[in-house]
Amino acid sequence: MNIAVDENVHAEREQQARRAIRQRRLLLSGGGLAGLALLGWGIYWFANGQYLQTTDDAYVRADWVTVSARVSGYVARVEVQDDQPVKAGDVLVRLESHDYQALHDQARAAVEQARSALLAARASQQVASERIEQQRQAVNQAEAAVRSAAAENRRSELDQQRYRGLVRDSAATAQRLESANANAQQAHAALQGAQARLREQQALLAVTCAQAQLAEAQVQQQTAAQASAEASQTLAAQNLGDTLIRAPIDGVVGQRRVRAGQYAVPGQPLLAVVPVQQSYVVANYKETQLANLHPGQPVRIRVDSFSGEPLQGHVASFSPGSGSVFALLPSDNATGNFTKIVQRFPVRILFDAPEGARVLPGMSVTTTVDTRPRQAGHEQ
Repeated sequence: MNIAVDENVHAEREQQARRAIRQRRLLLSGGGLAGLALLGWGIYWFANGQYLQTTDDAYVRADWVTVSARVSGYVARVEVQDDQPVKAGDVLVRLESHDYQALHDQARAAVEQARSALLAARASQQVASERIEQQRQAVNQAEAAVRSAAAENRRSELDQQRYRGLVRDSAATAQRLESANANAQQAHAALQGAQARLREQQALLAVTCAQAQLAEAQVQQQTAAQASAEASQTLAAQNLGDTLIRAPIDGVVGQRRVRAGQYAVPGQPLLAVVPVQQSYVVANYKETQLANLHPGQPVRIRVDSFSGEPLQGHVASFSPGSGSVFALLPSDNATGNFTKIVQRFPVRILFDAPEGARVLPGMSVTTTVDTRPRQAGHEQ
């Protein structure tokens, strides 16, 4: 009886000893594995981890453009469908153009009328110039006639004086003196007539010069009228061309709200063109992560929408202020109780290669910036 009890106690003690040895081995193995894991993590941290700055507060963005009409009118036809790729210059929407075509034709007719009026004014100016030259010749002839009449008047006066002396000396008859007096009076009258004709021709020359100035003014007026008509035609042509609403950039059509028969007004959003080939990432990093971030550093980008190899990019630029600075209602820490909150700054990241339709604006991504000095210097 005592021998059986002693054997059971001995067997139980051996089991407890083996169990303790097993637990000790497990603890040693676990501690070793934990030490190896801690060592591996430490090696990774000092080799890579301390240089990597990661955030999941990042999204794909694109500088999409809202397309609107520049002129008002009814929509005749919509040339594109939702999600359709387009090139810059492609026609997206056509507006009714009958009224604008009529206005353009009217402006073109006004231009032709202004050109004809300008040609007539220039012809009048040419005629006025020729009349001035003709009138100057007439003035020269009148001046010559005055000089001739003055010379004849002088000669008749000298004859009159000479015959007076001869009559006084009884060397000539009184009849001869009367004839000399008559000739002198005729010569004086002829001189006065020539002088009057000269003044008349000079007055006509002044009138002709004034007409030439009036013709010049009319030419300038018609030139301005033609320029105004051409400007109106240009505006009419632009309005006519604006009835074709074209894509401003390459991209994909989105937010298509326009329909045929709709009345469009200037500035009304009709659709959007999204340049998916020019997408980029905006990553909101904490201010405590910005110390070693610089433009040109490589970035690993993981897109939540699909798995696979991460995309590659690089840091392009930093926002000049945190998100709270540009908020619609920025916080005012000078009022009330103050609680310090770590701010985030938008960082613009560009893809190294165009990703096409794989990456679309609005997708969530996780970005990791490698801030190692060697790589940063290599990228720069």
